[in-house]
Amino acid sequence: MKQATDNSNSIATLTLEQETNPWEAQSLRFDEAARRLNLDAGIWKVLRYPSREIIVHIPVGMDDGSIEVFTGYRVQHSSSRGPCKGGIRYAPDVSLDEVRALASWMTWKCAVVNIPFGGAKGGVICDPKKMSQGELERMTRRYTAELIEFLGPEKDVPAPDMGTDEQTMAWIMDTYSMHMRQTMTSVVTGKPVSLGGSRGRKEATGRGVSVVTDEAMKHLNMRPEDTKVVVQGFGNVGSNTAHFLWKKGYKVVGIAEWDGGLYNANGLDISELLEYRAKNGTIHGFKEGEAYDKDELLLSAVDVLIPAATENVITSRNAAKLRCRVLVEGANGPTTPIADEILADKGVFVIPDILANTGGVTTSYFEWVQDRMGYFWTEKEVNERLDRIMTDSFQDVLQYSIAHGVNNRIAAYMLAVDRVAYTTKQRGFYA
Repeated sequence: MKQATDNSNSIATLTLEQETNPWEAQSLRFDEAARRLNLDAGIWKVLRYPSREIIVHIPVGMDDGSIEVFTGYRVQHSSSRGPCKGGIRYAPDVSLDEVRALASWMTWKCAVVNIPFGGAKGGVICDPKKMSQGELERMTRRYTAELIEFLGPEKDVPAPDMGTDEQTMAWIMDTYSMHMRQTMTSVVTGKPVSLGGSRGRKEATGRGVSVVTDEAMKHLNMRPEDTKVVVQGFGNVGSNTAHFLWKKGYKVVGIAEWDGGLYNANGLDISELLEYRAKNGTIHGFKEGEAYDKDELLLSAVDVLIPAATENVITSRNAAKLRCRVLVEGANGPTTPIADEILADKGVFVIPDILANTGGVTTSYFEWVQDRMGYFWTEKEVNERLDRIMTDSFQDVLQYSIAHGVNNRIAAYMLAVDRVAYTTKQRGFYA
């Protein structure tokens, strides 16, 4: 097969701006995997870029009588293995490059766990914390209507992400159903259970992170009860990850939030911390833990560090100072390519995002399947299926890493790119 070389970039030549650009980071890892796979030049070009990028400008009547126009995106990276799949995030700093990268990552995630979806992602530039429920509903419904011809159970299936939740998905499902003149529950996942959502979906990403952490412990001959963990981020992914690990006997010694951290060398009682936050709206002031600098927590001497919040948390500026033995990426893109090289030199065992946080999309796949057949599984059945897929996928990536002499991240990309390239070539190109 002809090898393409013109797209290959050198990590060493990345500028600081490129280092923290999620699209650049994703492209660099893809190029490295494609190069090592000796990927056909034409397939390389096809998979390197999204198949469709949509920008919409959404007029919304605000509660004070004014009209605001919000910018929204939907990027569909690949549908060669099945319908596109990916979340929608509402945040002030949403950008096309970010959505483009997240859509590509979704393609690779679905391929790593071998489920029949391609990747997509959506986003709207807004601050949901400053908007009323009515404003959010009107914006969501108009955003959905603008994208109506591109969405569907066999086309593109959205899900929640940062700033969105099951209520957002219910609005999208209802809007789409009204346009189709029939109830179409399978157009989105992450819905309320009463509207066709799957049991276990809300906790799925955190559960998946805990499962691959367990597998890493077995591989490295470490015991959970002797393992100290710091979790960065205490949103849905971080809080569920911490809770699952705590229940399994790990010592969760630190939680880092955007506005500060919490630390207890003997381990925090995560169940009590969750109750405290539910009552007080914050983790700060929790008596069992001392206040701690959030950035210093990432650098503390622990066995496992789990970034579970946003991109670019571990960069060239702090990677050399990390003292963890295992890094499990609960968030998307928390580690930059330059930081990757530093961590490799330090011998840190990294479980990359496109494997570690796939519990969410895997259970979204379960939800889509259940909606389409009209029969719903128990939470135990959902969890057993998820655990099996996460365990098998960890072993697939680990064996790929050993066989090809690469780190886990490149192994995961190689496995994913190989699977997507295979189906793309099998299908051929319609013209």
